[in-house]
Amino acid sequence: MAKTAAQRRAARKRKEQERAGPRPAQAAQGADQPELLWTQHVSAAQNTERRVARLLAQGAEAPDEEGLTRVCADLAALDSEVDSHGHLTRLLMTLLDSLWEHGWQPADVAHVVRRQGRPRMTRLALAAIARQAQLADVASLAPEEWRAQLLGLELPDDPPAALISAWGRGERLAAADAWAEALRMLRLLAGRGELPRLCPPPSQWRHVAGLRTAPGVRSGAHHADPRVLGRIRGLLAKAEGTDYPEEADALTAKAQELMTRYAVDEAVLDAERGGSLTDEVSSRRVHLENPYPEAKLRLLDAVGSANGVRVIYLESLGIATVVGLPVDLDLIDVLFTSLLVQATRALGAAGRAGGPGTRAPSFRRSFLISYAARIRERLEEARNEATQAAESSRGAALVPIMRERREAVDEVFDELFPTTYAITTRAWNARGWHAGRLAADAADLGSGRDAVPQ
Repeated sequence: MAKTAAQRRAARKRKEQERAGPRPAQAAQGADQPELLWTQHVSAAQNTERRVARLLAQGAEAPDEEGLTRVCADLAALDSEVDSHGHLTRLLMTLLDSLWEHGWQPADVAHVVRRQGRPRMTRLALAAIARQAQLADVASLAPEEWRAQLLGLELPDDPPAALISAWGRGERLAAADAWAEALRMLRLLAGRGELPRLCPPPSQWRHVAGLRTAPGVRSGAHHADPRVLGRIRGLLAKAEGTDYPEEADALTAKAQELMTRYAVDEAVLDAERGGSLTDEVSSRRVHLENPYPEAKLRLLDAVGSANGVRVIYLESLGIATVVGLPVDLDLIDVLFTSLLVQATRALGAAGRAGGPGTRAPSFRRSFLISYAARIRERLEEARNEATQAAESSRGAALVPIMRERREAVDEVFDELFPTTYAITTRAWNARGWHAGRLAADAADLGSGRDAVPQ
C-alpha cells in the first residue's frame, strides 16, 4: 500500500529522533529515578517495620505454642537478622523499667527466668538486664545494694544495642527460634504483679536523698562487719569442703563461737546507741531454686525463726522475703547457705548408699523436709540455752533488749504483709523422713544471734 505524504513525513521524523537519542522528557525521568527508588525503599522499610510490630503484638498474645510458631516464622521471613529494627529490644527495656517501678529487682527477674530451665533464655535475660543498667546509668546513680546485686549476677560486659540479634547469633539459633525464645521471655515477664519495694527504683535515684523511706526500705541500718562475715564465711566454707568430720566440727565450732559472740554484742550495742529499732528493720529476698523449693523454705524458716527473722513465701515465684534487723539478716544468710550445702551433700550421700528407692522424688523431698524440721528443733534448743547463758553473764537487762528487737521486726512485717496464711508441707516417704532426721542430727550448726550458748 502506498504511503501518503503525511505518513512519509512522520516516518522520517521518527528515524531522526531515534538517531538523536532519547527525548528530553525521557532523560529527565532517568535523572529522577534514584530519588524515586529511595522513596520506594523507605516506604517499604516502614511497611516492614509496621508488619514486624504487628506480628510482635500477635506473638505476645498468642494463646499457644502453635500460634507463636506461626508468628515467628513470619517474623523470620521479614527480619532474618532478628530484631534488626530494635522493636523487641525496646519492648524489653520498657518492661524492665516497669518491673523495677513495681518492686522487682534484677536478681528477681533472673531467678524467675532461670526457673523455666532454659539456660539460653537466662542468658538473654542477663543481657537485657545489663543493657538496661547501661541506659539507667547504674554505675553512677544506683544504690549500693543494686550495684552489688548486678555484680552477683555476673552480667555480660558491654551488651550491644542490638542485643537480641547478637544473642541469637551467639546461641547459633535459627531466626524463627530466636524470635520465639525472645518472645517467650517477654511473655513470661509481662503481667507480673508487684513485689514489696526493698529499695528505690531507677526513676528515683537522682533524688533519692529527699525521699520518704517506704516500709521495709530502711536508712541508717547497722550491718554486720564485713570483716567478721568474711571470717565466718571462710570457716564455714572450709567446714563444707573438708572430707574429715572432725575438721569440719572444729571449723564450724569456731564459726559458731564467732557468730554468737559478735551478734549478742551487737544487740547490746544497739540498745546503748538508742534510736528506733523499727527504722532499722529491713527486708531481703531469698530465691529458692528448683527442685523442692518448699522443702528449702522450711529450712530457711527454721533458721530465721531461731534468730529473730520473719519469713514469707511467694510460691508462684519461688521467692521468700525475710524481714529482720540487718545484723541478723547477715548472719542467717551465712547459716542458711551453709546448712543448705550440708543438706544437699547429705542427700547425695544417702542416695548413693541407699539404693534405687533413695533416688525417687518422694524420698528426696521427704528427706529435706525432715532435715529442716530437725534443724528447727536443734536451733530452738540451742536458742533456749543461749538465752539462759546470756542472761547469766549480762543480767536480766538482756531480756527487754531481745523483746524489743522481736517487737520491732513484727511491726514492720505486719506493715509489709498485713494478710498472710500458714503453708502446710507434708512428707510422704517414711524412709526419706528418717534419713533426713539422722542427717540433721549430724549437721553442724553455723549459729545465728542466739542459736548456741556462749
